[in-house]
Amino acid sequence: QAKECNGVKVPIDTSKPNPNEVEFDNLYLDMNGIIHPCTHPEDKPAPKNEDEMMVAIFEYIDRIFNIVRPRRLLYMAIDGVAPRAKMNQQRSRRFRASKEGMEAAEEKQKIRQEILAKGGFLPPEEVKERFDSNCITPGTEFMDNLAKCLRYYIADRLNSDPGWKNLTVILSDASAPGEGEHKIMDYIRRQRAQPNHDPNTHHCLCGADADLIMLGLATHEPNFTIIREEFKPNKPKPCALCNQMGHEVKDCQGLPREKQGKHDQFADTLPIAEQEFIFIRLCVLREYLERELTMASLPFTFDFERSVDDWVFMCFFVGNDFLPHLPSLEIREGAIDRLVNIYKNVVHKTGGYLTESGFVNLQRVQMIMLAVGEVEDSIFKKRKDDDDNFKRRQKEKRKRLKRDQPSFIPGGQFSPQALGNRSSPQAICNPRQAAFEMRMHDRQNSTTSASPNTSLTPDGSPSLGGGIKRKCEDSDSEPEPEDNIRLWETGWKQRYYKNKFDVDASDEKFRRKVVQSYVEGLCWVLRYYYQGCASWNWYYPFHYAPFASDFEGIADMPSDFEKGSKPFKPLEQLMGVFPAASGNFLPPTWRKLMTDPESSIIDFYPEDFAIDLNGKKYAWQGVALLPFVDERRLRAALEEVYPDLTPEESRRNSLGGDVLFVGKHHPLCDFIVEQYKTKNTEAVDIPPELCHGIQGKLTLNDNAVLPDQVVESPVPMLRDLTQNSAVSISFKDPQFAEDFVFKATVLPGAKKPAPVLKPGDWEKTNNDGRPWRPQLGFNRDRKPVHLDQSAFRTLGHTMPRDRGMPGMYPNAVPLGAYGAPYARPLLGGQQQIPKLLSNLRPQDSWRGPTPLFPQTPQRTAGAAPLLAWNRMLQSPNQFQPAQYQGMGPMGYPQRPEDRMDRGRQVGTP
Repeated sequence: QAKECNGVKVPIDTSKPNPNEVEFDNLYLDMNGIIHPCTHPEDKPAPKNEDEMMVAIFEYIDRIFNIVRPRRLLYMAIDGVAPRAKMNQQRSRRFRASKEGMEAAEEKQKIRQEILAKGGFLPPEEVKERFDSNCITPGTEFMDNLAKCLRYYIADRLNSDPGWKNLTVILSDASAPGEGEHKIMDYIRRQRAQPNHDPNTHHCLCGADADLIMLGLATHEPNFTIIREEFKPNKPKPCALCNQMGHEVKDCQGLPREKQGKHDQFADTLPIAEQEFIFIRLCVLREYLERELTMASLPFTFDFERSVDDWVFMCFFVGNDFLPHLPSLEIREGAIDRLVNIYKNVVHKTGGYLTESGFVNLQRVQMIMLAVGEVEDSIFKKRKDDDDNFKRRQKEKRKRLKRDQPSFIPGGQFSPQALGNRSSPQAICNPRQAAFEMRMHDRQNSTTSASPNTSLTPDGSPSLGGGIKRKCEDSDSEPEPEDNIRLWETGWKQRYYKNKFDVDASDEKFRRKVVQSYVEGLCWVLRYYYQGCASWNWYYPFHYAPFASDFEGIADMPSDFEKGSKPFKPLEQLMGVFPAASGNFLPPTWRKLMTDPESSIIDFYPEDFAIDLNGKKYAWQGVALLPFVDERRLRAALEEVYPDLTPEESRRNSLGGDVLFVGKHHPLCDFIVEQYKTKNTEAVDIPPELCHGIQGKLTLNDNAVLPDQVVESPVPMLRDLTQNSAVSISFKDPQFAEDFVFKATVLPGAKKPAPVLKPGDWEKTNNDGRPWRPQLGFNRDRKPVHLDQSAFRTLGHTMPRDRGMPGMYPNAVPLGAYGAPYARPLLGGQQQIPKLLSNLRPQDSWRGPTPLFPQTPQRTAGAAPLLAWNRMLQSPNQFQPAQYQGMGPMGYPQRPEDRMDRGRQVGTP
């Protein structure tokens, strides 16, 4: 992280070696995972305007860059127009976001009026337009402006940051079709197929989606790492009404804000913790998978790479962005383990692997699915039993707590803490609100305990009107959503198809149609992960999945897709995924099609829609029952309004491509500048020797960043680049024939990373009895951190004299400070260290305070007073950690030579 000096941030020199003890070659940013938390964060105040959002995105990229420090390539990919199969999920998300946003705003306004009517205090309502996160979709003005800002950001860093000096930067903005992570995978696949590709390239991909793990495994690159934000649940959020911490909107009482600090200097600050990141090393995951999937006595040769592909394929059954998961396979119930066990049992009969380079062998998949189908009934019954057992335990727990709890326990930030809890106590927030809640709770307890069957009048006195009805939340059982399917009872398949599809389970033709669509989906998804988009038009046309036992006779089902399909245009996609409430991002006449009752496609935009919980508990887990968009009807309706587009809107509605940037020190810079000087309009190949082996086609860019030309800042708070030396040019990946197959194998010349898991035969082969040392971080040879003597002397000079000992008990008497009670007698043969404490200098305060009275050596068995660390070292029975063989003062590990000299060096400069 950048350090701050006198209020000015000192930039990190990213050209220096990576502090994580690993050097990455390529860094790929799935930008949508950065854009969303920067534009509408959950744990800190939202940016006030679009300019602040852009600066927040720049700072986030800088943070990731400081950690990873790529040496060859930085690839930024923003989601472009997605395949039709993905648009169904996008449509569901955006309709939900719009509905939930409006409901939250209405609820907030209602509570606000109630509080003000009761005389409560609330800060004046900000006249601020709610940020609609639906604008983070290709084709909007926001995404167009973001692309301009990122071009400026890249040029600025190439001009000023030494870590970017020899870096190639590729920006794939929202005008380039395809999801961000799949554009990244397509780039990696195409570069791997080139003769100049380095098979030992170390890739690092930034993103939070779980499917990035599957995509990383699908590349079969030996060095692939994912960096993502560390998830920390239950982060405190301020109340949206009063902006105070400690309660939610529904619990707000409208109390005045407490003064924060002596002069209210902390009024607008929130307890914000710096976001931390974690690395996921796929080479370690591959080691785990190798142990899990290795099978002996196969009728064919075992190939670990092929078994990884099968594992990735099986994970699709428990859910992905394009298909609903099978009813019998829930990831929380260990569905992946169940599938792996079935796979290992059945693979002996299949005669080979399920997949090959992204293509599915349906005959073998059928055997796996029917094996799952055989245990489907028992899975549903076990799920019901587990659910009932959990509810029973929860009910008993509630009863026990209710029976055993004291009459009153303060809650929230004043709640009692367990003894020995080492975490530092949180700062008290809004004690007045907490005190009010405790008074109300105590008052309620006292009145109800006096007479449990009496109700209260508004003034708090008991009424004679009779008892109060017990509220639902006070009861022992929570309301459960009605389940009409009852999968655990006989006849579950009949009820499922009747309720979910409104057809009879005996309708074999319809069931066959559902299964065929699902099988097509499995083939499409695997091809998408391994070869690229097989069809831009295909999608799964149902809200629910079939049962595993329905997968009979799938071996002869066709799994080919139409060739030559094209993606939607950006504004067409907006019409396909946006609700009418987000129509303000569209041209006026296009927007009218969403709201006009006479519109031919008004049925695509319902104002309200049902959410089927489908056996789940929360609405966000349910299925949004939205009508599917008919592409032909949509295009026919848009033909009438296409002429109304302005030139700017027509530009935003066109599909674009990737842009490559380099700085003046890059070997490719002069080559690109020469193309602009000669005004060469034809595409030219990148000389791989000038660009770390990267290959592709370059064509001149109309809005290029050019040397010695001013790059205007699209953000008013940032300066223009008047002395620019960076250059940009359009870039296109190497092209292949449509039927070309990218091989899913480890490339020749790739070096397998050193294993990090404990060998299974460690105890048998380890003759000298050394304990296994787990690897921490990327470097197996990392040495334990230690301080030498000069560092300890520096501590002695700089630490205040009155500082207590570190640890849990800083006020305890320091060991060895007062001699007798803490001195341990030396054995007869041990060397005497007379008057050790009397030689301490004031600066050596960490060795213990100066004695309050003169020390005299004790004569018992020839003993002399010892400091704590000297006693520890001279004790023959003292426990020592095997790794360090002794600890120094302040708890730091010591080297052996430091410990040997400790007694002789006391008092020497």
